Amino acid sequence: MYRLLFSLGFSRMDPERAHHLAFRVIRALPALGIGRLVERATGPSPELAVEALGLRFPSPFGVAAGFDKDALAVVGLGNLGFGHVEVGTITAVPQPGNERPRLFRLIADRALINRMGFNNGGADAAAGRVSRLSRRRHRPVLGVNIGKSRVTPVERATEDYVRSTKVLAPHADYLVVNVSSPNTPGLRGLQELDALAPLLEAVRAAAGRTPLLVKIAPDLDDTEVVRICELVVRLGLDGIIATNTTISRAGLVTPAAEVEAIGAGGLSGAPLAARSLAVLKLIREHVPGDLCVVSVGGVETAEDVQERLDAGATLVQGYSAFIYRGPSWARQVNRGLERIRRERHAAASVA
Repeated sequence: MYRLLFSLGFSRMDPERAHHLAFRVIRALPALGIGRLVERATGPSPELAVEALGLRFPSPFGVAAGFDKDALAVVGLGNLGFGHVEVGTITAVPQPGNERPRLFRLIADRALINRMGFNNGGADAAAGRVSRLSRRRHRPVLGVNIGKSRVTPVERATEDYVRSTKVLAPHADYLVVNVSSPNTPGLRGLQELDALAPLLEAVRAAAGRTPLLVKIAPDLDDTEVVRICELVVRLGLDGIIATNTTISRAGLVTPAAEVEAIGAGGLSGAPLAARSLAVLKLIREHVPGDLCVVSVGGVETAEDVQERLDAGATLVQGYSAFIYRGPSWARQVNRGLERIRRERHAAASVA
C-alpha cells in the first residue's frame, strides 16, 4: 500500500513538504489515542532488547537524528516500533536552516541529499519538551544530538556546545556531539584532534552523568577514524556514532547532470552503506568491546541491521529508508530480526 502511495503521491511532492505531512500524522498518533494500539502490531519482542549506556533499548533499531529535529514526535515514533529516537540536531541558538529547496530524493539510488543546515527551534525551546518526555513512563529511549549554531564563530564552538549541553543533558537519556554535518560551515573542521579534544572534554564535564557520544563523518580517512577512536577511549566517552552523511557522489545511478544540478549537501541512504559498514568494522577493531558503537548509513532491511550487529554495532539507526519504506518500516525490521534469530536458533539446535 505505501509503495503505491509513494509512487503516486509522495514521490511527486516536494520532499520537505511530504516529510512534514507524514511527520504530522506520526506526531498525532498518541493524541488520537491509537498510539498504543499501533504499537501492539509494531513493537519488538522482548528478545530484541539491548542493554547499553546503562539503558534498556527495546530494539537495537532506532531513528537517526534529522527526522525529529525538535523532539515533537518521539512518542509517535516509539509507537511505530523504534527502540530509540535521537532528536536534533539542536543548536544553542534557534535557526531557520538553509534556504529551500534543501531536501532532494535520488529515487533510483534509494538515497537523499540534504542541506537542511540544522533548522530547529533552539535548545531552550527543546528543553521543556525533552524534560516532559523524560518523565513519561512509556516512551522509546531518547537521545539528543547537538550541533554548533551557525551564528557562532568556530573559535567559540566549545562555548556554544556547552550551552546546549547544560540545558539538554539533564533530561536526555544520552547526548551526542555532532561535528560531522557537511551543511554548517566549518563544522567538520572540529573533527581535527586539536579542536575535538577540548570540545569533548568541556561537553563531558557539562553533561554530568548523561552518557556522551560523538558522531563522525564517513569522509574521514581510516587514520583519522582510528585517532578519534583513541581520543574517545582516552577521554572516557561512552560511544561513537558512525556515520553522518557523505559529500561523495561516487557510484550513483542517478544521472550525473541531475545530481550536479542539486548542488551541495550530504548524501544518505543506500550509497553510503559500504563505507558506513567499513567504518563500523574499523572502529570496533580499535575500541573496547563494551564501548557503545551506533551504526548508521545505508540501512534498510532487517538483514542490513543484522549485518551491522554482526559486525560489532551495539545499536543501529536509520532515516533515509523511512521515506522509501513508510510507517511500517520499524515493524518490518523488528519482525525480520525476530525471524533471523529464530532461524539461527533452529540451525544451532540442529547442529
